[in-house]
Amino acid sequence: MRVIFMGTPDFSVPVLQALVDAGHDIAAVYCQPPRPAGRGKKDRPSPVQQRAEELGLPVRYPASLRTAEAQADFAALNADIAVVVAYGLILPQAILDAPAQGCLNIHASLLPRWRGAAPIHRAIMAGDAQTGICIMQMEAGLDTGPVLLRAATDIGVDETTGQLHDRLSAMGAEMIVQALEQLPDLTPTPQPEDGVTYAAKIDKAEARVDWTEDATTVARKINGLSPFPGAWCDVAGERIKLLGARVVAGQGAAGAVLEGFTIACGEGAIAVTRAQRAGKKAMAAQDVLKGLDLGDRFG
Repeated sequence: MRVIFMGTPDFSVPVLQALVDAGHDIAAVYCQPPRPAGRGKKDRPSPVQQRAEELGLPVRYPASLRTAEAQADFAALNADIAVVVAYGLILPQAILDAPAQGCLNIHASLLPRWRGAAPIHRAIMAGDAQTGICIMQMEAGLDTGPVLLRAATDIGVDETTGQLHDRLSAMGAEMIVQALEQLPDLTPTPQPEDGVTYAAKIDKAEARVDWTEDATTVARKINGLSPFPGAWCDVAGERIKLLGARVVAGQGAAGAVLEGFTIACGEGAIAVTRAQRAGKKAMAAQDVLKGLDLGDRFG
């Protein structure tokens, strides 16, 4: 098929590669414009742009798709279909209508649960037992379109967003190839009206650990915000990112250091398994402890 691909972050890259490997004609790759990054704040292309250019594919990164010019350029590609995954811009109706067979979205949740921007983070933070991938026909609403394919996967007890992100990305890549192969035979299934939840964008303000919460809630927050933006706390006046945790036996005052990297919560305790000091790489907890005195209590 003649495909327009629309995606921006790392999550989208395996999907683009899978479409190329399956032999589809990529008419153009749309992604977010390069953004300032690093110490020099130089414009850095997105992961999708980098991979598309390596593959020799034409790349476009308009700031908006709402202008008549952008919409005309999109329609002129005469695509059979558009595949959208974590693109980052709202698609106006003129864009949705331009490809002959519309636009398909790869969404990392079991819709209608966790519509919106951060479905992987929110599923882990909420303690969901399962999540998955939905291949959805796009319409004007936020992740409201009918579903063509869905597949579920269990969420590991201590799985982080980073780990689940990679598994779901691979699932999405496999499923979109399947969806395009079987498209004439797939029946769009409207999403049920019950069970709708919204995965709000992660606000950095919610990343600070509240040790008065119970151990399960704290561990879910740490794992759900790992690796980005990273849950954090004060340790002897230094901000430390906590990037992995599991619930363990233990009791004490909230924030008290019990043993090693085991910290008491409002109820129960957690063992930190991975952490990162400011200006340093993320490391296993035992390696962080070699150069850090945790003191008696976390803030």
